[in-house]
Amino acid sequence: MARSLFAAMLVLQFSTFSVAQDHRTVTLAEAEAIAIRNHPRIGAARSGAAAASAMIPQLRSAYFPTLSGNITGVGAEKATAVAAGNVTTSSLASRVASGLLINQMITDFGRTASLTRSAELRAEAQNQNVTFTRAQVLLNVRQAYYRALSAQAVLKVAEETVAARRLTLRQVTELAKSNLKSSLDVSFAAVNLSEAELLLYRAENDIEAAFTELSAAMGYEQEQDFHLVDEPLPPPLDPSADALMDLARRERPDLASLRLNHQAALSFAEGERRLRFPMLSAIGTAGALPGHDEKLRGRYGAFGLNMNIPVLNGDLFSARWAEANFKAQASAQEVQDLELRVVRDVKVAWLNASNAFRRLEVTARFLEQAAKTLRLAQARYDLGLSSVVELNQAQLSKTSAEIANASAKYEYQILHAILAYQSGALR
Repeated sequence: MARSLFAAMLVLQFSTFSVAQDHRTVTLAEAEAIAIRNHPRIGAARSGAAAASAMIPQLRSAYFPTLSGNITGVGAEKATAVAAGNVTTSSLASRVASGLLINQMITDFGRTASLTRSAELRAEAQNQNVTFTRAQVLLNVRQAYYRALSAQAVLKVAEETVAARRLTLRQVTELAKSNLKSSLDVSFAAVNLSEAELLLYRAENDIEAAFTELSAAMGYEQEQDFHLVDEPLPPPLDPSADALMDLARRERPDLASLRLNHQAALSFAEGERRLRFPMLSAIGTAGALPGHDEKLRGRYGAFGLNMNIPVLNGDLFSARWAEANFKAQASAQEVQDLELRVVRDVKVAWLNASNAFRRLEVTARFLEQAAKTLRLAQARYDLGLSSVVELNQAQLSKTSAEIANASAKYEYQILHAILAYQSGALR
């Protein structure tokens, strides 16, 4: 007997340890931190922002000198010159030479500055896209987290309902054997148990789907089994959405990104306009000729200035400037369009969240009334004053009230998270 008791204790301890290992406790804050660390969308957004930042030194490099080395070896026929294909002829000489060539832009009248500023603005826009992507991932995590909690609550209600209706069926069956209840009562009780079992199966499926969604939102490839910690209800909302709409205009990262892209388009258009301006640069070269014609010196060196002045190019620069201007105008319209949609989305999200908060009180009252009705119906049925149909109806109302009450709580939390996302508060 003692040995059996000891073995049972070992089994209990092992099963408890297994459950603790399989069900890792995760809070909402921990789930969000895991998603920020794991989710590939955030990694992709960060890489895109880094790529945009790498464009800035590429364009800024035009301010700095370029230095290149050359080694040339030529074998030429004596006393010959290049004539065809050239306006001026150039004599050819056999030689071996090495030297350096340096080129420094002095000014392009602001074109490089405009292009660099455009790249800086686009890099800032990409950083805002990282924030926006992070907000989307966090919203997905919160929605999936609350849906999983809701599915757990519904599953608990379903399990309790099945247990209660099984008990009712056993009681009615025993009473029917003693001819205190009819076989019709037994049939009704069996039907209600089947309905409860169907509810339980749906709840089990819903919780599996909810945890699959949560695992994907957190960046896991495989479904994880978590023990979720319930979150307190957010505070009531402001009586007006005006403050939230103002916050969204200021803080929405996608709107900020679009504004920065518009400014970048304007700066790029200014750079395209400056294509028509001249560009002044300095050129210097020096080197030596280890092997050369006797008419040539053994070293060389030169310095000069060059100004490139565009005159005719088939209206290429004008067309590029026009294209850039039209794109800048289009980006301005996109900013206005997004501002309208942001205001609309915030107002709709505020209305939905406010409505969900009002339903909390109604569902709590509904549950209280349904529980009271079930107690009265059970008492009447036990006294033989009502049929099992009345009792079953009261049980169904109680189950519906419990599900509605649990769902209302998590629906408000989901809608509150959507409102935080729409207003730009979720980052």
